[in-house]
Amino acid sequence: MLNEKQEEIMEAIWCAAEYKKYSIDEIKKRCIVEFTEDDLSELEKMGMILFKQDRILFSGKGKETAKAIMRRHRIAEVLVSSILKLRNSAMEEIACKVEHCLLEEVEESICTLLGHPAVCPDGKPIPEGKCCKNRLKVIGNTVVSLVKLKPGEKGKITYIKPGSHSNLHQLISIGLQPGIIVTVHREKPVFCIRFENTELALDAEIAKNIFVWKIDKDLMIE
Repeated sequence: MLNEKQEEIMEAIWCAAEYKKYSIDEIKKRCIVEFTEDDLSELEKMGMILFKQDRILFSGKGKETAKAIMRRHRIAEVLVSSILKLRNSAMEEIACKVEHCLLEEVEESICTLLGHPAVCPDGKPIPEGKCCKNRLKVIGNTVVSLVKLKPGEKGKITYIKPGSHSNLHQLISIGLQPGIIVTVHREKPVFCIRFENTELALDAEIAKNIFVWKIDKDLMIE
């Protein structure tokens, strides 16, 4: 998984390539963070980019990764521009913060809400997502308390409302944190969930304070 700095570098490489520019200098002009050749070497070791003479190119894996990053960024730009009515530097600053927090399910729902925009506010193309290809018309995923899920249903944790700090730290220590996908195993006699290789019984009050992005397979399409 890339960190935020690496994602910004990948964005800059993508943006430079849109103008058929591939040199380090051109990439640095488009990057909002400073980086060194060591940072690029790390991306090369991760299989994201290739050095060809004085050109920096994406590998196949890197191109797909960068495509997803650019999609999140430009969807975020449309969101803050059309919904929050922000412009220019304020739009760019907030979009940069939003993009790093977007889960795939949230991104698809925002894209659907916005009508699957093809371009961002400055006219640059937004890479298509799964929801665009399927032309989803209904936002099928919602954030709900974990106790609202039935046995067999899944959700990705978005946040945990601490009933007490000790409970919150205990959940995090066993790996139950935002981004983790959980499946409700049973409701009675105790509320039980499964995640990764763990099965866990939860007190009902604690489960109520865990909020998940419900993963719904029955989304409407055209």
